[in-house]
Amino acid sequence: MNRRKFIASTGAAAMVLNGGSTSRAGAGRSVLMKLGCQSAPTNDTHLKFFARYGIHNICGYPEIGDGRLYATVDELKRLRELGEKNGISIDCIAPPFLESSHIDQTPHGAIVLANSPERDRDIEAIQNLIRNCATVGIPSIKYNMSLLGVVRTERTPGRGDATYSTWRLKEAHPNPLLTRAGHVNADMFWERITYFLEHVIPVANEYKIRMACHPHDPGMPPEGYQGVVRVLGTVDGLKRFITINESPYHGLNFCQGTVSEMLNDPGKEIFDVIRYFGERKKIFNVHFRNIRGRRDDFQEVYPDEGDVDMVKALQAYIEVGYPYLLMPDHVPQAPNDPGGLQSFAYCYGYIRALLQAAERMG
Repeated sequence: MNRRKFIASTGAAAMVLNGGSTSRAGAGRSVLMKLGCQSAPTNDTHLKFFARYGIHNICGYPEIGDGRLYATVDELKRLRELGEKNGISIDCIAPPFLESSHIDQTPHGAIVLANSPERDRDIEAIQNLIRNCATVGIPSIKYNMSLLGVVRTERTPGRGDATYSTWRLKEAHPNPLLTRAGHVNADMFWERITYFLEHVIPVANEYKIRMACHPHDPGMPPEGYQGVVRVLGTVDGLKRFITINESPYHGLNFCQGTVSEMLNDPGKEIFDVIRYFGERKKIFNVHFRNIRGRRDDFQEVYPDEGDVDMVKALQAYIEVGYPYLLMPDHVPQAPNDPGGLQSFAYCYGYIRALLQAAERMG
């Protein structure tokens, strides 16, 4: 970046954070969101890693015994106590299923496969988890409704010795051509999603637990991929999703990276998408990550080098009064960085600095 471009970009950033002429309505609002993380495991060692880098709020993973698909009250209490011992609040948890895993690798796929009676048994597990979270004061659960998991092509070189998770549709070769789900068209997938929401969101309403669903990562062509149409892989699909069994406790684990991957020009389009869901109070978690590229052809990069202006994105969350976790996700990998801990630490510092700047200037 040359000197003139640097001065122009940093000046614009300062004006955005300071509520200047480059910002929209909402200038001067308080910064409510919190730096967080969702990386596992939630044990004493990893919690101390979080505390070292100023993480005080996380999505946690309770230890679950007896092969159950939900954590008991006692298991959730132990999770909270372990967090409190390290000065960390458990603001969200994830169940041991409904993950971002491929249906051919998950042992508990009945909900997205529409297999009965197992589907109702697994939904009952989620209902029990909602009740138990309410008992111990954990306010949110994040989940996925995915058949294909996170689909990528070969990793590509990044800066230094890092490599980046990459998706290039033109280089993809689905194997197998069909999953064990067979052909799943849009109507079939919407039926399965609707069935789940109709049985789960009323319980979430009763117990006031936010249910945060992750979009399909990445979006796919309308004809689908491996026989599956990814209905939560477009912004229009996500708009439809939040209207099904509409509730203040039904919303999104808003992965900014995944949503950017749905767009033809994410550097211009993502901000209005943030505002659309944020103004409707449908964002319950944010994966605050950046990409380089566009729909069907992108790399997941460090937050400071992608096509999305992350300062402007932060301002959009401030404008809509988003109050929950802002988390890194899908960090770059490097040979001498086992588990990506260095990359996570870099992202924590980047996000915290943006939040502090907004707090001071706003």
